[in-house]
Amino acid sequence: MAVRNILLVTASILGENGQSRALATHFKAQLGARDDIQLTERDVVSLDLPHLDGAEMASWMTAPDERDAAQHELAARSETLIEEVLAHDLIVLAVPLYNLGIPSQLKAWFDRILRAGKTFKYTENGPVGLIEGKRALVLAARGGQYAGTAMDTQTGHVSSLLGLIGIRDIDWIYAEGLNMGEGVRDQAMGEARQAVENYTAERL
Repeated sequence: MAVRNILLVTASILGENGQSRALATHFKAQLGARDDIQLTERDVVSLDLPHLDGAEMASWMTAPDERDAAQHELAARSETLIEEVLAHDLIVLAVPLYNLGIPSQLKAWFDRILRAGKTFKYTENGPVGLIEGKRALVLAARGGQYAGTAMDTQTGHVSSLLGLIGIRDIDWIYAEGLNMGEGVRDQAMGEARQAVENYTAERL
């Protein structure tokens, strides 16, 4: 699939000082001056989305012509983010690992784009994703070394969230051991940057 539009989602509470943000910046740099690709950036921390609550979910379940003003505003949070995902071919997630999970801000973003009847549906055989023809790349930055172990709850979780809406073509690039000493950190970030360069050269 030719990639023309990329959505780059960052989720570091450390802003420009975050290692996941550094990987995102390196990814952007590889695009260079390519005029065949349009990049959109979305920092979910700055979105300041509240935790999903019953009132917002009820707005989704209310027909648009029956919503009051407050429900229209609540539903628009989700609908705007879903439209943004639909408008892009590749979703790049720069994801730090916080306490063995994803940042709560990223979970709040996922809670708005994973909507039954909108981006997936329930069938007698289980849920089926309604988003087709899209790919994802996850840039995962971690203080410890977890990939391939039982403590890596993040890889399965994020893959399942994306898979629920139909995005199953997912690549992962890990930078691990970032808090395990300067030497380990520098090597891990160097290898991750090289993997990003390989990805952009071969997959875009």
